[in-house]
This record gives sequence, C-alpha cells and structure tokens, in this order.
Amino acid sequence: MADRLDGTVALVTGASSGIGEATARCLASHGAAVALVARRKDRLDTLAAAIREQGGTALVLETDVTDEQQAADVVERTVAGLGRLDTLVNSAGVMLLGPIVNAPVAEWRRMVQLNVLGLMYTAHAALPHLCRAAETGPRRVADMVNISSVAGRLARSGSGVYDATKHGVGAFSDSLRQEVTRRHVRVSLVEPGAVETELASHNRPEIQQNISQRFASVERMQPVDIADAIAYVVTRPRHVAVNEMLVRPTEQEY
Repeated sequence: MADRLDGTVALVTGASSGIGEATARCLASHGAAVALVARRKDRLDTLAAAIREQGGTALVLETDVTDEQQAADVVERTVAGLGRLDTLVNSAGVMLLGPIVNAPVAEWRRMVQLNVLGLMYTAHAALPHLCRAAETGPRRVADMVNISSVAGRLARSGSGVYDATKHGVGAFSDSLRQEVTRRHVRVSLVEPGAVETELASHNRPEIQQNISQRFASVERMQPVDIADAIAYVVTRPRHVAVNEMLVRPTEQEY
C-alpha cells in the first residue's frame, strides 16, 4: 500500500505527550519502527509498551535535545538500535507567551534553546542518515518534518518571542529544503493552529487564563489531527513533496 512505511525508521522528538506522542503512534501504525525521544522516560516507556502491544517496534531514548551532544547521540543511538533513519519529526517545543516589555528573559532562552536550537541540532545530526536513506532505503526518499505553528506566519502582540522562534523554524526549514530536495530528502513544515495539548500549561497562571479566554469559543484540534497530517506528508510518493501545511480548527479565524 502506498501509505505504508514498512522497513523504515522514524525518530520523533517530544514524544512524551501531545503531537509528538500521537505522531509516534500514527507512524508505528503505518509500519515504521519508531525511536521515542523526550526527557520524561516514564511516559516514553508507557508509549513504547502501547506500540509494542499493537505489534509495532519502539525504542525509548531519554534525551534533552537542547544539549547539542545529546541531540547528536540520540540520532546515533537510533541508527544503532533500529538500523537506519528514514524520517525525523521535530515535535519538541515549548510555548511561553506574554508581553515583551518586562518579560522574564529566562522564558525567551528556554524557547530559543528548544524550539530553534534543539530542532537544529537534531536536524544536523540526522541529515547524513536521511541522505543515505534516500539513496538506499526501501522507499528511496527520506523526510524531515518540522513542527511550527500558525505563529510562524503571523506575529501577534503578547507572543513576540514565541513567534520569532517559529518564524525561525520556517526560514531554517525552507533553506534546508532547497539544499537537499534534489537528493530526495523532503523537508516539510507543519503549522498547527490551536491544539488541545499541555503546551499552554507551561505558562504563568495569568497567561494561561488569557489563552483560555482567547479560545473559549473554539473547538480545538486534538493531537491525532496533526499526527494524521504528518502521516499524510511522509507517505506521499517519492516524486511528491508537501513543503508546508497549515492546519487550523475550523472555528479559528487567525
């Protein structure tokens, strides 16, 4: 079947919850062996057990991708443990909103380290393996999917630094796409709107309240909705690349 990923290996960062967890489950259901990457090993163990119960293959890799060496090591551990790397999904991220004026700069640093540098470190380490998979793999194509956000397209008051990180992910992704697309390494950007995840819970209480009020009348998407979009991207035929996908709840205006 055209939508099968049998014989391939996918590495998913941020796999302990939300979009990352749903994506790992989805790719495993399509036949990929999945490396589960995050800091919360207990959650990864639970996810791995669920994937194995369904007949899939999962490798748990407790890692902090904001550490450059750990990000490089997790890619090598994936290849050592599962034999190859065909798909990378960079889903790890954090959203810490609030005004720029008088902001806690530590929040900015945390977002830049994870949303931008962690993604770049993992991408850098994975690229040689993705290029090799595109040359010799069962599907003769490889994929990197970087999770951005609606915030990567539209800057809004109260989310300036988060917006900046997601705009950066978009620029990085398209520049890299231009470098490697003729080698059949597809670099895709998926930009979700409002999704029901833990992301908002990392904010200060007053910010959480603002987020809740903003989306009070919107039926948010579920992580599986974005996982389904990612699965669509990576299961296209070799000659088709979905470079960018914006997915909003029907009721979300912007």
